[in-house]
Amino acid sequence: MHAIQQESHGSPEVLTRVVLPRPTPAPGQILVAVRAAGVNPTDWKHRAAGLFLGRLPLVLGWDVSGVVEAVGFGVTLFKPGDEVFGMLPYPHGVGSHAEYVTGPARAFAHKPAGVDHVQAGALPLAALTAYQAIVDTAAVHAGQRVLIHAAAGGVGHLAVQIAKSRSAYVIGTASAPKHDFVRSLGADEVIDYRSTDFRDAVQDVDMALDPLSGDTRARSLDVLRPGGILVSLLPGADPDEAAKAAAREVRVETLLVEADHAGMNAVAGLVASGSLRAHIEAVFPLADAAKAHALGETGRTTGKIVLTVP
Repeated sequence: MHAIQQESHGSPEVLTRVVLPRPTPAPGQILVAVRAAGVNPTDWKHRAAGLFLGRLPLVLGWDVSGVVEAVGFGVTLFKPGDEVFGMLPYPHGVGSHAEYVTGPARAFAHKPAGVDHVQAGALPLAALTAYQAIVDTAAVHAGQRVLIHAAAGGVGHLAVQIAKSRSAYVIGTASAPKHDFVRSLGADEVIDYRSTDFRDAVQDVDMALDPLSGDTRARSLDVLRPGGILVSLLPGADPDEAAKAAAREVRVETLLVEADHAGMNAVAGLVASGSLRAHIEAVFPLADAAKAHALGETGRTTGKIVLTVP
């Protein structure tokens, strides 16, 4: 099979197209013929610096949508020919930027019939991250005020939709040119982070979702009401954060997305109901993975980038 592999860390040019043996599903696994696979910030960060995965050579990719080619011993959820989508176990189950990939059956769900593989392949990692933050961690419910930073980004634009599906009041931050897009997702308010300190525009927030960390994470504590929660996707650097959170009577959690069969089924349900859809910034063939990484690293994209496998 063809795959996109790197033998060193560095710029997008380290990604090369290679021929590797097609994997065989182990017990409890399925073999998926990949049709589309999302590209996420974690992909280009791992490509550049290794992060959780120091091993080389390495095939990146956690998002996958495709067709079940074979099933391992004991798998009852899927049969060959089923269309599925899912997130390979993060971080060590990586490898979807290839023509075939194996993964635990329960990392997948049936692909909703109403969407194509590009749309389905864009969703898993970012949608699961948003779902696990908003639903599993913060337990957001109707009427609560939710602040979503980078609301036009890969996780952010899905988080807006998931929060709205739970009847929350959603406030997003984004650059001014992206305000109409964020409002189209259902956001009730949008703040231009370039011209406005969000602390001057919003208060009494029940939940804040921060994909950025740094100063954004620290300032988000100031807008939470007592009993509120900040869910960050990156670790914080403020040694006094715990004391500040305790003084404000708020909770701070750092979330690392997990493979999740129930969560994937919930995402599939939201997609099927029309409550959740990924915005596709760009689609590249698998062979052009380096171009996809270069585009993502500009930091100017809206929504998701997807690789396709013919």
